[in-house]
Amino acid sequence: MSPTPPPDVLISEVGPRDGLQSVARTMATADKIRWLDALHAASLREIEVGSFVPASLLPQLADTAALVRHALTLPGLTVMALVPNLRGAKAAIEAGVHKLTIPVSASAAHSLANVRKTREDMVAEVRSIVALRNDIAPNVKIEAGLSTAFGCTIQGEVPEDEVVWLATQVVEAGVDESGLSDTTGMANPAQVRRLFNKVRAAIGDKTGAAHMHNTRGLGLANCLAAYDVGVRTFDASLGGLGGCPYAPGASGNVVTEDLVFMFEAMGVRTGVDIAKLLAAREPLKAGLPGEPVYGMTPEAGLPKGFAQGAAHD
Repeated sequence: MSPTPPPDVLISEVGPRDGLQSVARTMATADKIRWLDALHAASLREIEVGSFVPASLLPQLADTAALVRHALTLPGLTVMALVPNLRGAKAAIEAGVHKLTIPVSASAAHSLANVRKTREDMVAEVRSIVALRNDIAPNVKIEAGLSTAFGCTIQGEVPEDEVVWLATQVVEAGVDESGLSDTTGMANPAQVRRLFNKVRAAIGDKTGAAHMHNTRGLGLANCLAAYDVGVRTFDASLGGLGGCPYAPGASGNVVTEDLVFMFEAMGVRTGVDIAKLLAAREPLKAGLPGEPVYGMTPEAGLPKGFAQGAAHD
């Protein structure tokens, strides 16, 4: 029997962090663990399990260290956590994460609202986090996610040259990659192609994930646009949970189930088992009863005769 070929794209599940931080209620730790197990059973191999921020700011994520401990027992899983500052990075590294994501706002106004620092201050913070990583955990990967890269609900347009400048700054500060986030759901496919091309021209293969929101119904189209210009890592949230609490009106992460279906229907291998992915909605709904979950594929079902992994011309 021939070995299974590697996936063509990496689907990075951010629901346990980006999704749950946007829900008013707090999911019990035991329910989160059951959800993580179901996501892992669906062969998702990178999961952002939480965020190392003060519990007073995001009580929904206060149990992140416990979730990291559990996630580290799941074979083949890259365990990821968001950290906004050096203190959070130290806690995450001590907990044993494999990868840190640092939110760095491309919008000057959003940076002050989200982390109470200027963009230049955040680049300095990134430099400190990289130095800490290099000193105590050199195998830990660091991605800077450039939030509000496609527009900001507070200041409006974010100049593309400033996004490219910031991507260059964080790479010079030592991150392994810099992704682009449509935090506010304002992107369109032409803009996505143009900006990712500009960023790749500046930082090359350190260009990281596309993190798109479906606020205006363009999430999948924007992911496809990013794929067309060479992006191969995509953030998504099961059931479409999530948004940014510091970007008003920016609800709706791309639905993992719909993103996986789109790629698989195209013949682009995700490595994710769609049937088990759909089943992973059940522990989510059990842990947050009554919370709206979204997705066109889960509602419509898979097309008659659809065979995951079938070759396409």
